[in-house]
Amino acid sequence: MHIVILDAFTANPGDLSWDALAALGTLAVHDRTDDADIVRRARDARIVLTNKTVLSRDVIAALPELECICVLATGYNVVDVAAAKERGVTVCNVPEYSTPNVAQAVFALILELTNRTGHHDGTVHEGRWAACEDFCYWDGDLVELAGLTLGIVGYGRIGQAVARVGRAFDMRILAHRRSAAGTIEGGAYADLDRLFGESDIVSLHCPLTPDTKDLVNAARLATMKRTAFLINTARGGLVNEADLAAALDAGTIAGAGLDVLSVEPPPASNPLLAARHCVITPHIAWATRNARRRLIDATVANVRAFLVGAPRNVVA
Repeated sequence: MHIVILDAFTANPGDLSWDALAALGTLAVHDRTDDADIVRRARDARIVLTNKTVLSRDVIAALPELECICVLATGYNVVDVAAAKERGVTVCNVPEYSTPNVAQAVFALILELTNRTGHHDGTVHEGRWAACEDFCYWDGDLVELAGLTLGIVGYGRIGQAVARVGRAFDMRILAHRRSAAGTIEGGAYADLDRLFGESDIVSLHCPLTPDTKDLVNAARLATMKRTAFLINTARGGLVNEADLAAALDAGTIAGAGLDVLSVEPPPASNPLLAARHCVITPHIAWATRNARRRLIDATVANVRAFLVGAPRNVVA
């Protein structure tokens, strides 16, 4: 049994172990794999693990031994799942490992936008507080979360975890998902028009699909409050980045907190890098050591389940 990891470094830069996976077969671990090297490295593999290395239709067709693809992530848009299904290749993901971490990261971004903690820390270290005539100062409005409306687009495990934290801040919850059923503590389900129009903060937690690409565009941003904030810890492609940058610079909305961009790492030409009131972190919402350990453990369980003929977390 030959198992290949194409891009192991981000999940495990050396502080965790692949031993449990190695016990299941002959394991080849590659920290990173360029597109030109994918087929050569995975040609003899029955099981391929990928995080962000793209497995296209052509790549899948060129891997004759391939039986299973395990994605080291929740999102699996890096895999052409239709091509895998046609080939009879099982595709598995890890759906729950990062939920508490992403909820934590959402509020780290929200609190940076509303309290501007990092910004004020920087001014203190630059000497501004030491030179201040008063006992305190602040740049821009500091925003209280209690009583504000938090709109959550995608009300799965992560969206629900974000709602729980929002309620702890005494926020009202509006949520949107494809099948709205039941009730929401401290809030209600809403269609997208109502959610974007009424929310003070909109947080995205839906998958990137052809239907959700550019979900947030100029038209959608124009319906938001001028005091509203947009948070995206899901997928960069949910947001039209040129439209968001224009909206931020024009004051159409008050700010954005982003952990994901459409191209990662971003090119220097990405307009959001120079946009006003835009906080960007380098796709780290998932990356605590505890979460990465859970990710690896769940992936090992996915491989083990496939080997005994009972695959789990199957997406295709």
